[in-house]
Amino acid sequence: METTIALQLPTHSLSIMQWHSDLQSEFENKHALFLINDELDTAFLPESELVLMGKGLNTDLLVDLTLLLVNNDVTQVKLMHLGSVEGVDFIRLSLNQSEMNLKENIQLFASEKGCDIALVAKLPDFSLPGLVLLDMDSTLIQMECIDEIARLYGVGEQVSAVTAAAMRGELDFNESLRTRVGKLAGAPESLIKQVADNMPLMPGLVELVKGLKAAHWKVAIASGGFTYFANRLKEDHGFDAAYANTLEIVDNTLTGQVTGEIVNADVKARTLKELATRYNIPMSQTVAIGDGANDLVMMAASSLGIAIHAKPIVQEKASVALNNLDLDGALCLLNASSVSH
Repeated sequence: METTIALQLPTHSLSIMQWHSDLQSEFENKHALFLINDELDTAFLPESELVLMGKGLNTDLLVDLTLLLVNNDVTQVKLMHLGSVEGVDFIRLSLNQSEMNLKENIQLFASEKGCDIALVAKLPDFSLPGLVLLDMDSTLIQMECIDEIARLYGVGEQVSAVTAAAMRGELDFNESLRTRVGKLAGAPESLIKQVADNMPLMPGLVELVKGLKAAHWKVAIASGGFTYFANRLKEDHGFDAAYANTLEIVDNTLTGQVTGEIVNADVKARTLKELATRYNIPMSQTVAIGDGANDLVMMAASSLGIAIHAKPIVQEKASVALNNLDLDGALCLLNASSVSH
């Protein structure tokens, strides 16, 4: 069946914000279907949500996306929301095609265009209370704390090799953690403070927490790393809770042991559910963000799993993979989940 353009898409490059302004001035219903089957009375039944995100998005990109959708049998698209958050533009579209039928081509499009795209069956509603649970190392901060301690202690290569294998899902996490921590036996406690004082934050962290707080969302840390660093981030940036592993320290020296329950993949997922219950938040309003294989279970347990600069196995299995944006992309995506009015 022939597809027609119901609202005129631009043929020259404009910012999508300017396009939206022109659209609003020309049409009373700014949420009109702009790509629609030629049977105009066909009821619109959305089956997936698509959010395109990037810095300086323009209408050439939108035209290319429209053509991709047409060529993949999408016959109805509804403009749900468009805007900019912390310098990142976004456009949210509802589609009458399942995300499973589009995922591969949409991912290829995002890779070729250097933007990030979320394509999911349903998004949480950012206008209602919710919960975001984040991994710490290489998610909230641009480092693996245990690798940095090991580097300063002179066993960096030995530890980082085990860390990388664990994050790829090649090793049992509990055993890999004990192996790595064991190599730190005898290290002075001062090394931990040195690392904590110099943690490089992931870009967008401060803005994400601020945005979540403004929207009355809870935000917490569940880390396979260590409490010393997670608690520092909690205190400095206002997280509601933080869970991580505890390094045993005796006489200001690391013993090479961890105490208490190890925060592994299953514990992270359990923590998500426990926090949702504590804060009276439905699981449909939960988001999990991480980068390693140890985060996959909590991502699967959440309504929306976001992989950030993640390992291949995590990108493949997560609901959304951010490869160009940082934590600003997560905030952008959540803002897009509200319907504009």
